[in-house]
Amino acid sequence: MAAIDELSPAAGPVSTRPPEDEIDDDEDEDLDETLVERLWGLTEMFPDTVRTAAEVSAQCSVSLVKKFYSFSRSALWVGTTSFMILVLPVVFETERLQLEQQQLQQQRQILLGPNTGMSGGMPGMMPPAPAKM
Repeated sequence: MAAIDELSPAAGPVSTRPPEDEIDDDEDEDLDETLVERLWGLTEMFPDTVRTAAEVSAQCSVSLVKKFYSFSRSALWVGTTSFMILVLPVVFETERLQLEQQQLQQQRQILLGPNTGMSGGMPGMMPPAPAKM
């Protein structure tokens, strides 16, 4: 009940916050340091062994990333050139053969009629004789 009495208007004047022009600028002086300075100040909080371990692990991580990047560049180069040398000629050759076969089939259709291209018989041979009953 005492807490309610303190908050009632009969308890007396309530302390108010001073106007903003009367506030000291002491808080602003602390904000003048940069992020790097703050981080450097935080390093003093940790023992030397922890700082050394963090430094070594960061250096190893950077070295590992550099090596992985170099390896991935080399692997990509080897994979790309191998594909160009080994696979692309085969693809081009099969495409050329398919195009030649298609042209021969079209030529047979023009010369011998529309049904000969689909029969699959050898060109120049007689069609099979109809079966007798």
